[in-house]
Amino acid sequence: MLEETGPEWLSEEVKTGTTIIAIEFDGGVVLGSDSRVSAGASVVNRVMNKLSPLHDKIYCALSGSAADAQTIAEIVNYQLDVHSIEIGEDPQVRSAATLVRNISYKYKEELSAHLIVAALTLAMNRDGSSGGVAYVVTIDEHGTEEKVVLGNQLPTFFDQ
Repeated sequence: MLEETGPEWLSEEVKTGTTIIAIEFDGGVVLGSDSRVSAGASVVNRVMNKLSPLHDKIYCALSGSAADAQTIAEIVNYQLDVHSIEIGEDPQVRSAATLVRNISYKYKEELSAHLIVAALTLAMNRDGSSGGVAYVVTIDEHGTEEKVVLGNQLPTFFDQ
């Protein structure tokens, strides 16, 4: 029988994730995050600033795929700037949270569909008998949505 040589947490599998903390004080808040960005088990950046401004006094902490999260933050920043001009005052945090939730859902759905179509296109280019049309079905809690991407609408990756 092997004898343990230290605390149990030293022998546990390393888990990935983002560490985020916020402390409210009278009149404001202090935010903090770690800086490591990983892709699977690999660390791809050890010093990324994950605190991203959505508006002058609204920040979010990026998590998940850094590129996706940064894109969503930039889209929300733009939307909040427009909203702020329309209402003539700073937007509420609730507005920012709603935009992040809605845009991240739609962005990930659209990105997934684009990746599927790109993969199908590349496969069809390699195999001349695969046809020239891509069929895509998106399934979520609201139901299903079927799309047909015709050959002239498929992406091109090289001159043909």
